[in-house]
Amino acid sequence: MTAHTYSATSLGYEGRLIDVESDSSNGLPTLIIVGLGNKAVDEAKERVRSAIKNSGLEFPRKRITINLAPADLPKDGSHLDLPIALSILSVSKQIPDTALKDVLFAGELSLDGTLKPIKGAINFAEVARDAGFKKLVVPTANIEQAQLISGITVLGATNLKEVFLFATGQQQLASQAAQAQPTPIAAQIAGLDAVQGQEKAKRALIIAAAGGHNVLFDGPPGSGKTMLARTLTSLLPPMSGQEVIDVTKLHSLAGEAPHGAVTTRPFRSPHHSASVASLIGGGQRAQPGEISLAHHGVLFLDELPEYTRSALEALRQPLEDHIVHITRANHRSSYPANFMLVATQNPCPCGFNGDATHECICTSTQILNYQKKISGPLMDRIDLYVAVSAVEHAQLLHHANTNQHRQAITNINAARTLQSIRFANEARTNASLSNSDIKKLAHLTTPAKQLLNKASTALNLSARAYFKTIKVARTIADLEASTTILPEHVSEALQYRPRGA
Repeated sequence: MTAHTYSATSLGYEGRLIDVESDSSNGLPTLIIVGLGNKAVDEAKERVRSAIKNSGLEFPRKRITINLAPADLPKDGSHLDLPIALSILSVSKQIPDTALKDVLFAGELSLDGTLKPIKGAINFAEVARDAGFKKLVVPTANIEQAQLISGITVLGATNLKEVFLFATGQQQLASQAAQAQPTPIAAQIAGLDAVQGQEKAKRALIIAAAGGHNVLFDGPPGSGKTMLARTLTSLLPPMSGQEVIDVTKLHSLAGEAPHGAVTTRPFRSPHHSASVASLIGGGQRAQPGEISLAHHGVLFLDELPEYTRSALEALRQPLEDHIVHITRANHRSSYPANFMLVATQNPCPCGFNGDATHECICTSTQILNYQKKISGPLMDRIDLYVAVSAVEHAQLLHHANTNQHRQAITNINAARTLQSIRFANEARTNASLSNSDIKKLAHLTTPAKQLLNKASTALNLSARAYFKTIKVARTIADLEASTTILPEHVSEALQYRPRGA
């Protein structure tokens, strides 16, 4: 005879329903698991056997075959332990067949039957809701995260025995009251008021935060580039409810947020030695990379030329499409990657090329090779290029304007409100304007268009740089509550074009 229990697995950003089938027959007592499971799934045999026995239940002395259907879909993770154990208990008549039909199960079993937290609980809640299940059973530690998904009752259990008593109708599982949507909060880090000088760089950060633009700071060591970059998340508005779900889902899949929700915008700062797979995503199990973990947040690349050329070139497609596709021989995974890129670089290997107070010790060949590490197509994707210089020592202890950061946030929120109206309440910014959107929504005045065309010819701007200039100008106009793009808006936007773009 056969029995069925239902679970799910993650395939990239999406989840897939898994039918855990079990068959019992006479023969040498053994447990076989088929269905393209990985090593963790194969090792479930020993965990499940011990968990059932140590929970005071009977492990059948028969030949048990477990099939994870669909059989051609790769399965990954220890969360299939619980549904496998329940399927065995069902096929051995210890649990009624009808008790498991409307419930989806996910949980890792320890040898004594205790349920351990799992990755991707929010993914499994989405699968359960979309597949029409009424309830989802997960380890108690995962309840808060799974409850971010509405339309499904989430139940928590601490061990296998509790789930067994629930399935046999002898006990109800704990169900926390539905949590209110977690309140997203702004990042609590140093703001613009902590930065001395660098007014042009601050203005660029305000524009970037208002329109979702990418930024590159170029300057000598000690000029405050890193400090400026780290203030960006404090300028961004709190995440929306859907953004909280998206970010939490990605961090849960990566194992970085196994319990609660992620309520602050991500700020990812990978080391320059990071591999392509760690930056873009991939590996044997196609996990999300740094660019996906920075989704709806900031990806900070300090000393951009120090990253490998292959890693930097891999950024080109996600910067345009805001999604990354990872293809393997037997499956294809996709992860969202809608992030703001903030990068810094020195003008040369020693860092002092063009500095009036320090002598550069680099040869012209070294400088040229250093600057060539960043390709033209990648530089073309930078919206705001800002050259920063060292702040004079006399200004370092000067009392800053303590209202600058607060006023900047007010202006940014007002500009974002205008964009929300422009995009019919869609979660978009000016940086996401397509070429067709620009023609309909940019609203350049005739003098502004003439200035842009003349400057584009003189500066030899590419088509991408031409449209990016319009996007930045649109954001500058929004910051000034202007319905049209004026010549002064275009003029300021042109100041932030990268060199040679």
